[in-house]
Amino acid sequence: MHCPYCGSAESRVTDSRMVENGIRRRRECQQCQARFTTYERIQVAALMVTKQDNRREEFDREKLAAGIRKACTKRPVPSRTVENLVEEIESEIHHLGQAEVSTFDLGRMVMDRLKALDRVAYIRFASVYRDFQDIDSFEKAVKDLREDNTQLPLLEDTPRPPQTKRRRGRPSTISYRAGGSGSNSHASGSPASVAQKGDLSNEH
Repeated sequence: MHCPYCGSAESRVTDSRMVENGIRRRRECQQCQARFTTYERIQVAALMVTKQDNRREEFDREKLAAGIRKACTKRPVPSRTVENLVEEIESEIHHLGQAEVSTFDLGRMVMDRLKALDRVAYIRFASVYRDFQDIDSFEKAVKDLREDNTQLPLLEDTPRPPQTKRRRGRPSTISYRAGGSGSNSHASGSPASVAQKGDLSNEH
């Protein structure tokens, strides 16, 4: 095992742990003391994927993961979840005991999992997998998805902005001035108006 930093072939294993479908080993280079991680997995027979035009190509898990990540763009789906999904699909294919899998079956496996994981990602993947040609095909896929009552709504309700409670205004205070053209003459029973009347009566 060559060090990815200095290229030395001398390294020692500092930690080994069982992981899904293999062993994770932590190594330390004896030359530069850098640490790096390696994975040990069982090598199985090459799995072939059959396309619609009958062309065959080797199964590429990174290509499959890239397609799923693209469908999950800007969705709350962690990268580790995508990796687990790909591993589940790969394991399912091997358990079938077949050396080949069609793109139809492969796409169905992805869609079944995305449907339970994230509905927006499901529609995105379906638009490519089913090759929607018009808006009617897209609307039908959304309608079929909404009819599945066991899943969450396709689009979350738009949160309503919090309503601010209107404060009751305080009653306005009317000030009275003794005299002047700007004085308030509507409150005739006020002390100021009574005083003004008394002053006028005393002039006689």
